This record gives sequence, C-alpha cells and structure tokens, in this order.
Amino acid sequence: MREPVQRDISRIVSQVGQMLLQHGAESKLVSDICCRLGVALGLDSVEISLSASSMVITTITHQHCITTARRCPDRGINMRVITEIQRILIMTEKALLDRHSVKKRLARLSPDRYNRWLVAVMVGLSCASFSRLAGGDFPVFFITFVASFFGMLVRQEVAHRHFNPLVNFGITAFVTTLISSFGAMQEIGNQPYLAMASSVLMLVPGFPLINAVSDMVKGYVNMGIARWVMASLLSLATCLGIVAAMNLTGIWGWL
Repeated sequence: MREPVQRDISRIVSQVGQMLLQHGAESKLVSDICCRLGVALGLDSVEISLSASSMVITTITHQHCITTARRCPDRGINMRVITEIQRILIMTEKALLDRHSVKKRLARLSPDRYNRWLVAVMVGLSCASFSRLAGGDFPVFFITFVASFFGMLVRQEVAHRHFNPLVNFGITAFVTTLISSFGAMQEIGNQPYLAMASSVLMLVPGFPLINAVSDMVKGYVNMGIARWVMASLLSLATCLGIVAAMNLTGIWGWL
C-alpha cells in the first residue's frame, strides 16, 4: 500500500472515531469499529487511544505507521449517527464499499434530530407519567406535563445558543422547578409536591452514567471516570437549579 493511500484511510478511520465519540458511543464500540474499518480498507492494524475530549489513532501497514490526533467536542447523543456508521462498516467488510464510497457516505451523514415540539411533548408526557405512577392525580399529571414541557423548550433553546451543558442543566432545572412549584403553592392535586419531583426527571444523565460504567467494566477506566465525573457535575448543576428555585419560592416540601 502506498503512503498516500494509507494516509487517506487514516483520515477516514479518524473521522469515524471522532464522529462516534462526539455522539455518545461507548469506548469499546469506538475502538472496535475503528479497528475493523481500518482492516476492511486494507490496513494491517489500527491502534487507538481515547480520552474524554480527544483521540489518537495510529494505522499500521507493512510496518509503516501513521499517527493522527483529533479533538472530539461533544455534539450531543445521537444514535442515528452511530447506527449509520455501523452499517457503513458492515458494507465495507462485505466489500460493497471502497474507501471512496465510505468517504462519500460519511460526508452525507448528518445528525438529524426529531422536531423540537414533538420532543418537548413526549418528554412532558413521560415525566407526567412518572408522577401518575407515583400516585398523583390528573391535576398533578397536568402540572408536571406543563413544567416538563416548558423546561424542555428552555433546555433546547439554551443548547441551541451553545451554552455550557452545566449552565444548561442548571437553568432548565431552575425554570422547571419554578413552574412546578406553582401547584404546591396553590395546593393543586392530591400530592402537589410530586410534580416538583417528577418534572426534573428529564435531567437525569442516564446515558452518560451507563456509558461510564460500561467503559470501566470493559477496561477503559480513564474514559469511564471522565464520563462519570461529567455526569456527576450535570447532576450537581441540576441540584443547584432546583435548590435556587425552591429558595426563591420558599417551597421545600419534598426535600
């Protein structure tokens, strides 16, 4: 293999790894896909080193090494991107795609997202359902839905303006708790404090926590610790937003 070809494949592999890491894939999956794609495109092997916000990839063919580093800023969890990259990998391994076809498919790949209003409605319904399961009546269900719906709209708007995720979670928790505390002030429903507890469940960083545990179990301890710390900071920011709203309204019932 000529060096320009190896260099081109190295760029493809690093782009794939970067996209996977940016959109929430676990470390083991990132490593496996990069290695398999490199071998499918004709390399002898691929070595990869991951950190919380960057990656270093070395491609090897006929004892000739090319090393490249990439920054991987967070782009938000998007399973569509991860799934499409897995499809590209499988097609490459079956010799249905060459490196030029892979580059074209990667260039067309975009992190499509659901309509923001649909997301806000479904998040509101999910949080309201939790309040119902916890024993709340329909007025509590309604208050929880309204608080979660507008909280999610705030979260989307803050994210659209590229604020730090910690600031985003804090502001969202503050607004959501502020709205849901209205039910406790007016004593709406049989258990109005359930609305305050249920409406902020959308801010639980479940995916990062699952990835953190998965990374540590599978041997990527540094990545797991980094993701665990970030998830913990997001939880802390959420708590600060909740406490700030409760301090403003004077409603401390469910703490």
